[in-house]
Amino acid sequence: MNVHLPVRKAILNRRTYEAPAEGRSGKLRLDFNENTSGCSPTVRRALAQLTTKQLAMYPEYQAPTRRIAGYLGVSPEELLLANGGDDALRVFFDTFVDSGSSILICEPTFPMYRYYAEIYGARIAVLRYGSKMEFPLDGVITALRKKPRVLFIANPNNPTGTLLQGDELRRILKAATHTAVVMDEAYAEFSGFTAMPWIRKYPQLFVAKTFSKVAGLAALRLGAVIACKDSLALVRRAMPPFPVNLAALVAAEAALNDRATMRCYVNGVKRLRAWFAEELEKLGVKTYPSAGNFLLANFGPSGPPLFQNLEKQGILLRDRSKDIGPGFVRITIGTQSEMRRLLKSIRKEWKSPA
Repeated sequence: MNVHLPVRKAILNRRTYEAPAEGRSGKLRLDFNENTSGCSPTVRRALAQLTTKQLAMYPEYQAPTRRIAGYLGVSPEELLLANGGDDALRVFFDTFVDSGSSILICEPTFPMYRYYAEIYGARIAVLRYGSKMEFPLDGVITALRKKPRVLFIANPNNPTGTLLQGDELRRILKAATHTAVVMDEAYAEFSGFTAMPWIRKYPQLFVAKTFSKVAGLAALRLGAVIACKDSLALVRRAMPPFPVNLAALVAAEAALNDRATMRCYVNGVKRLRAWFAEELEKLGVKTYPSAGNFLLANFGPSGPPLFQNLEKQGILLRDRSKDIGPGFVRITIGTQSEMRRLLKSIRKEWKSPA
Protein backbone atom coordinates (compact mmCIF):
# COMPACT_ATOMS: atom_id res chain seq x y z
CA MET A 1 0.00 0.00 0.00
CA ASN A 2 1.42 3.39 -1.00
CA VAL A 3 0.83 6.09 1.59
CA HIS A 4 1.87 9.70 1.17
CA LEU A 5 1.51 11.73 4.35
CA PRO A 6 1.37 15.54 4.05
CA VAL A 7 4.31 16.27 6.36
CA ARG A 8 5.32 19.89 6.90
CA LYS A 9 8.51 20.89 5.09
CA ALA A 10 10.06 22.21 8.31
CA ILE A 11 9.81 18.72 9.83
CA LEU A 12 11.30 16.99 6.80
CA ASN A 13 14.23 19.42 6.78
CA ARG A 14 15.39 18.69 10.31
CA ARG A 15 16.78 15.75 12.20
CA THR A 16 14.93 14.07 15.04
CA TYR A 17 15.92 15.48 18.42
CA GLU A 18 18.23 13.03 20.15
CA ALA A 19 17.27 12.63 23.79
CA PRO A 20 19.97 11.94 26.43
CA ALA A 21 21.37 8.44 26.23
CA GLU A 22 19.65 5.81 28.33
CA GLY A 23 21.45 3.76 30.97
CA ARG A 24 22.62 6.75 33.02
CA SER A 25 21.34 5.39 36.32
CA GLY A 26 24.10 4.77 38.84
CA LYS A 27 26.61 6.91 36.98
CA LEU A 28 28.09 10.24 38.08
CA ARG A 29 25.78 12.49 36.08
CA LEU A 30 27.49 15.85 35.68
CA ASP A 31 26.28 16.38 32.13
CA PHE A 32 22.73 17.81 32.32
CA ASN A 33 22.93 20.32 35.18
CA GLU A 34 20.66 18.23 37.37
CA ASN A 35 20.46 18.80 41.11
CA THR A 36 22.58 15.82 42.17
CA SER A 37 21.75 16.45 45.84
CA GLY A 38 18.13 15.56 45.15
CA CYS A 39 14.93 17.40 46.00
CA SER A 40 13.72 18.27 49.47
CA PRO A 41 12.51 15.31 51.61
CA THR A 42 9.25 17.24 52.04
CA VAL A 43 8.52 16.60 48.36
CA ARG A 44 8.54 12.82 48.88
CA ARG A 45 6.23 13.15 51.87
CA ALA A 46 3.82 15.41 49.98
CA LEU A 47 3.66 13.05 47.00
CA ALA A 48 3.02 10.08 49.30
CA GLN A 49 -0.14 11.78 50.56
CA LEU A 50 -1.78 11.86 47.13
CA THR A 51 -4.82 9.59 47.01
CA THR A 52 -5.90 7.26 44.24
CA LYS A 53 -9.01 9.42 43.82
CA GLN A 54 -6.93 12.55 43.30
CA LEU A 55 -4.76 10.82 40.71
CA ALA A 56 -7.87 9.79 38.78
CA MET A 57 -9.13 13.38 38.45
CA TYR A 58 -7.99 16.30 36.33
CA PRO A 59 -6.02 18.82 38.43
CA GLU A 60 -7.25 22.24 39.48
CA TYR A 61 -4.85 25.13 39.06
CA GLN A 62 -6.29 28.20 40.75
CA ALA A 63 -5.20 27.54 44.35
CA PRO A 64 -1.70 26.16 43.60
CA THR A 65 -1.09 28.95 41.08
CA ARG A 66 -2.04 31.53 43.71
CA ARG A 67 0.32 30.00 46.27
CA ILE A 68 3.24 29.53 43.85
CA ALA A 69 2.78 33.11 42.61
CA GLY A 70 2.99 34.26 46.22
CA TYR A 71 6.29 32.45 46.69
CA LEU A 72 7.65 34.09 43.50
CA GLY A 73 6.42 37.56 44.45
CA VAL A 74 3.99 38.04 41.56
CA SER A 75 0.22 38.00 41.18
CA PRO A 76 -1.60 34.89 39.88
CA GLU A 77 -2.46 36.81 36.70
CA GLU A 78 1.27 37.26 36.09
CA LEU A 79 2.08 33.53 36.34
CA LEU A 80 1.45 30.76 33.84
CA LEU A 81 2.46 27.19 34.71
CA ALA A 82 3.71 24.85 31.99
CA ASN A 83 4.78 21.24 31.50
CA GLY A 84 8.46 21.82 32.17
CA GLY A 85 10.83 24.56 31.10
CA ASP A 86 10.84 23.33 27.50
CA ASP A 87 7.07 23.73 27.26
CA ALA A 88 7.35 27.19 28.77
CA LEU A 89 9.57 28.09 25.79
CA ARG A 90 7.39 26.39 23.17
CA VAL A 91 4.43 28.61 24.05
CA PHE A 92 6.27 31.67 22.71
CA PHE A 93 6.44 30.08 19.29
CA ASP A 94 2.74 29.23 19.45
CA THR A 95 1.98 32.83 20.38
CA PHE A 96 4.36 34.97 18.34
CA VAL A 97 6.11 33.00 15.58
CA ASP A 98 4.69 32.32 12.12
CA SER A 99 6.46 30.24 9.49
CA GLY A 100 9.06 32.48 7.87
CA SER A 101 9.16 35.06 10.68
CA SER A 102 12.43 35.61 12.52
CA ILE A 103 13.75 34.96 15.99
CA LEU A 104 17.05 36.14 17.47
CA ILE A 105 19.38 33.98 19.56
CA CYS A 106 22.96 34.24 20.80
CA GLU A 107 24.98 31.04 20.56
CA PRO A 108 26.31 28.90 22.09
CA THR A 109 23.16 28.63 24.18
CA PHE A 110 20.32 26.32 25.18
CA PRO A 111 19.54 24.30 22.03
CA MET A 112 15.76 24.28 22.48
CA TYR A 113 15.43 27.81 21.02
CA ARG A 114 16.85 26.60 17.71
CA TYR A 115 14.96 23.30 18.02
CA TYR A 116 11.55 24.97 18.21
CA ALA A 117 12.47 27.57 15.58
CA GLU A 118 13.29 24.83 13.09
CA ILE A 119 10.04 22.97 13.81
CA TYR A 120 7.98 26.12 13.33
CA GLY A 121 9.82 27.08 10.13
CA ALA A 122 11.15 30.33 11.55
CA ARG A 123 14.18 32.21 10.26
CA ILE A 124 16.95 32.14 12.87
CA ALA A 125 19.20 35.19 13.26
CA VAL A 126 22.30 34.20 15.23
CA LEU A 127 24.92 36.21 17.09
CA ARG A 128 27.91 34.62 18.82
CA TYR A 129 29.26 35.03 22.33
CA GLY A 130 32.80 36.45 22.30
CA SER A 131 36.09 34.63 22.83
CA LYS A 132 35.83 35.33 26.55
CA MET A 133 32.20 34.16 26.50
CA GLU A 134 30.93 37.73 26.74
CA PHE A 135 27.37 38.54 25.62
CA PRO A 136 27.20 40.33 22.21
CA LEU A 137 25.25 43.30 23.55
CA ASP A 138 25.94 45.80 20.76
CA GLY A 139 25.11 43.21 18.13
CA VAL A 140 21.79 42.45 19.82
CA ILE A 141 20.86 46.14 19.97
CA THR A 142 21.58 46.46 16.24
CA ALA A 143 19.72 43.25 15.36
CA LEU A 144 16.61 44.42 17.22
CA ARG A 145 16.18 47.16 14.61
CA LYS A 146 14.99 44.41 12.24
CA LYS A 147 12.14 43.65 14.65
CA PRO A 148 12.51 39.89 15.20
CA ARG A 149 9.42 38.32 16.72
CA VAL A 150 11.24 36.93 19.77
CA LEU A 151 14.67 37.37 21.36
CA PHE A 152 15.70 34.46 23.57
CA ILE A 153 18.35 35.05 26.24
CA ALA A 154 19.36 32.38 28.73
CA ASN A 155 20.39 34.31 31.83
CA PRO A 156 22.73 32.97 33.15
CA ASN A 157 23.57 31.51 29.77
CA ASN A 158 23.92 27.78 29.29
CA PRO A 159 26.70 26.68 28.62
CA THR A 160 28.88 29.78 29.02
CA GLY A 161 27.66 30.84 32.48
CA THR A 162 27.50 34.47 31.30
CA LEU A 163 25.19 36.78 33.28
CA LEU A 164 23.41 39.93 32.10
CA GLN A 165 22.35 42.43 34.74
CA GLY A 166 20.52 45.74 35.08
CA ASP A 167 22.13 48.18 32.66
CA GLU A 168 22.56 45.65 29.87
CA LEU A 169 19.02 44.36 30.17
CA ARG A 170 17.63 47.88 30.26
CA ARG A 171 19.37 48.71 26.96
CA ILE A 172 17.91 45.60 25.36
CA LEU A 173 14.37 46.26 26.55
CA LYS A 174 14.46 49.88 25.37
CA ALA A 175 15.54 48.70 21.92
CA ALA A 176 13.00 45.85 21.75
CA THR A 177 9.94 47.91 20.88
CA HIS A 178 8.53 45.27 18.51
CA THR A 179 10.06 42.11 19.98
CA ALA A 180 9.10 39.75 22.79
CA VAL A 181 12.17 39.42 25.02
CA VAL A 182 12.30 36.04 26.76
CA MET A 183 14.70 35.84 29.69
CA ASP A 184 15.19 32.14 30.33
CA GLU A 185 16.07 32.06 34.03
CA ALA A 186 16.57 28.33 34.55
CA TYR A 187 19.68 29.10 36.64
CA ALA A 188 18.78 32.50 38.11
CA GLU A 189 18.85 31.30 41.72
CA PHE A 190 22.59 30.64 41.44
CA SER A 191 23.28 34.14 40.07
CA GLY A 192 21.48 36.44 42.48
CA PHE A 193 19.74 38.33 39.65
CA THR A 194 16.24 38.01 38.22
CA ALA A 195 14.32 40.16 35.77
CA MET A 196 10.96 39.36 37.39
CA PRO A 197 10.61 42.74 39.14
CA TRP A 198 10.79 44.43 35.71
CA ILE A 199 7.71 42.81 34.14
CA ARG A 200 5.29 45.61 35.04
CA LYS A 201 7.53 48.29 33.54
CA TYR A 202 8.30 46.42 30.31
CA PRO A 203 5.29 44.63 28.74
CA GLN A 204 7.57 43.04 26.12
CA LEU A 205 9.48 41.17 28.85
CA PHE A 206 8.73 37.51 29.61
CA VAL A 207 10.60 35.47 32.21
CA ALA A 208 10.74 31.69 31.78
CA LYS A 209 11.40 29.61 34.90
CA THR A 210 11.85 25.94 35.72
CA PHE A 211 11.60 23.84 38.86
CA SER A 212 14.07 21.31 37.45
CA LYS A 213 17.28 22.87 38.73
CA VAL A 214 17.28 24.52 42.14
CA ALA A 215 14.16 22.67 43.31
CA GLY A 216 15.43 19.34 41.98
CA LEU A 217 12.17 18.38 40.24
CA ALA A 218 13.43 17.62 36.73
CA ALA A 219 11.60 14.29 36.56
CA LEU A 220 8.23 15.91 37.30
CA ARG A 221 8.40 18.57 34.55
CA LEU A 222 7.18 21.93 35.81
CA GLY A 223 7.99 25.28 34.25
CA ALA A 224 6.50 28.75 34.36
CA VAL A 225 6.15 31.96 32.37
CA ILE A 226 6.02 35.27 34.23
CA ALA A 227 4.98 38.54 32.57
CA CYS A 228 2.66 41.50 33.06
CA LYS A 229 -1.01 40.60 33.10
CA ASP A 230 -1.93 41.89 29.64
CA SER A 231 1.05 40.32 27.87
CA LEU A 232 0.61 37.01 29.61
CA ALA A 233 -3.07 36.96 28.60
CA LEU A 234 -1.89 36.62 24.99
CA VAL A 235 0.30 33.64 25.85
CA ARG A 236 -2.53 31.96 27.76
CA ARG A 237 -4.48 31.67 24.51
CA ALA A 238 -1.88 29.18 23.24
CA MET A 239 -2.05 26.89 26.28
CA PRO A 240 -4.14 23.72 26.60
CA PRO A 241 -6.59 23.46 29.53
CA PHE A 242 -4.61 20.91 31.59
CA PRO A 243 -0.91 21.53 30.91
CA VAL A 244 0.53 20.51 34.30
CA ASN A 245 0.08 17.28 36.26
CA LEU A 246 -1.02 17.17 39.88
CA ALA A 247 2.18 15.56 41.17
CA ALA A 248 4.24 18.43 39.77
CA LEU A 249 2.01 21.02 41.44
CA VAL A 250 2.16 19.25 44.81
CA ALA A 251 5.93 18.78 44.58
CA ALA A 252 6.55 22.40 43.64
CA GLU A 253 4.61 23.71 46.61
CA ALA A 254 6.43 21.33 48.95
CA ALA A 255 9.81 22.39 47.57
CA LEU A 256 8.97 26.08 47.90
CA ASN A 257 7.86 25.51 51.48
CA ASP A 258 11.36 24.22 52.24
CA ARG A 259 13.43 27.20 51.19
CA ALA A 260 16.22 26.13 53.56
CA THR A 261 17.03 23.07 51.43
CA MET A 262 17.22 25.17 48.27
CA ARG A 263 19.40 27.79 49.96
CA CYS A 264 21.75 25.08 51.19
CA TYR A 265 22.03 23.65 47.68
CA VAL A 266 22.67 27.06 46.09
CA ASN A 267 25.33 27.98 48.66
CA GLY A 268 27.03 24.62 48.16
CA VAL A 269 27.08 25.09 44.39
CA LYS A 270 28.62 28.55 44.66
CA ARG A 271 31.34 27.33 47.02
CA LEU A 272 32.19 24.23 45.01
CA ARG A 273 32.01 26.10 41.70
CA ALA A 274 34.72 28.51 42.83
CA TRP A 275 36.84 25.75 44.35
CA PHE A 276 36.61 23.47 41.32
CA ALA A 277 37.46 26.29 38.90
CA GLU A 278 40.55 27.09 40.98
CA GLU A 279 41.62 23.44 40.97
CA LEU A 280 41.23 23.19 37.20
CA GLU A 281 43.22 26.38 36.70
CA LYS A 282 46.04 24.86 38.75
CA LEU A 283 46.11 22.03 36.22
CA GLY A 284 46.35 24.48 33.35
CA VAL A 285 42.71 24.16 32.29
CA LYS A 286 41.00 27.34 31.12
CA THR A 287 37.68 28.03 32.85
CA TYR A 288 35.10 30.79 32.40
CA PRO A 289 33.22 32.72 35.10
CA SER A 290 29.85 31.07 35.68
CA ALA A 291 26.69 32.25 37.38
CA GLY A 292 24.96 28.85 37.03
CA ASN A 293 25.24 25.44 38.66
CA PHE A 294 27.83 24.44 36.08
CA LEU A 295 31.25 25.44 34.79
CA LEU A 296 32.51 25.77 31.22
CA ALA A 297 36.11 24.62 30.78
CA ASN A 298 38.50 24.23 27.86
CA PHE A 299 40.83 21.21 27.96
CA GLY A 300 42.09 21.86 24.44
CA PRO A 301 42.62 19.20 21.74
CA SER A 302 43.34 16.50 24.34
CA GLY A 303 39.95 17.09 25.94
CA PRO A 304 37.70 14.74 23.89
CA PRO A 305 39.79 11.61 24.66
CA LEU A 306 39.69 12.59 28.33
CA PHE A 307 35.90 12.92 28.28
CA GLN A 308 35.60 9.50 26.64
CA ASN A 309 37.85 7.92 29.26
CA LEU A 310 35.82 9.51 32.03
CA GLU A 311 32.63 8.17 30.48
CA LYS A 312 34.09 4.66 30.55
CA GLN A 313 34.54 5.18 34.30
CA GLY A 314 30.89 6.17 34.65
CA ILE A 315 31.58 9.92 34.86
CA LEU A 316 29.39 11.88 32.44
CA LEU A 317 30.26 15.42 31.31
CA ARG A 318 28.71 17.52 28.52
CA ASP A 319 31.20 17.68 25.68
CA ARG A 320 30.68 20.97 23.77
CA SER A 321 33.49 20.48 21.24
CA LYS A 322 31.08 20.50 18.29
CA ASP A 323 29.43 23.86 18.95
CA ILE A 324 32.18 25.80 20.76
CA GLY A 325 35.54 24.21 19.94
CA PRO A 326 37.67 21.11 20.54
CA GLY A 327 38.08 20.40 24.24
CA PHE A 328 35.26 22.57 25.56
CA VAL A 329 33.13 20.86 28.17
CA ARG A 330 30.30 21.88 30.49
CA ILE A 331 30.56 20.38 33.96
CA THR A 332 27.63 20.28 36.36
CA ILE A 333 28.58 21.22 39.92
CA GLY A 334 27.59 18.22 42.02
CA THR A 335 28.17 17.41 45.67
CA GLN A 336 31.58 17.79 47.30
CA SER A 337 32.30 14.06 47.11
CA GLU A 338 31.24 13.95 43.46
CA MET A 339 33.47 16.87 42.51
CA ARG A 340 36.42 15.37 44.38
CA ARG A 341 35.92 12.09 42.53
CA LEU A 342 35.86 13.93 39.19
CA LEU A 343 38.96 15.95 40.04
CA LYS A 344 40.85 12.82 41.08
CA SER A 345 40.01 11.15 37.77
CA ILE A 346 40.99 14.24 35.75
CA ARG A 347 44.35 14.41 37.52
CA LYS A 348 44.94 10.75 36.71
CA GLU A 349 43.77 10.76 33.09
CA TRP A 350 44.71 14.18 31.68
CA LYS A 351 48.10 15.69 30.98
CA SER A 352 48.37 19.39 30.24
CA PRO A 353 49.81 20.13 26.77
CA ALA A 354 52.10 22.66 28.46
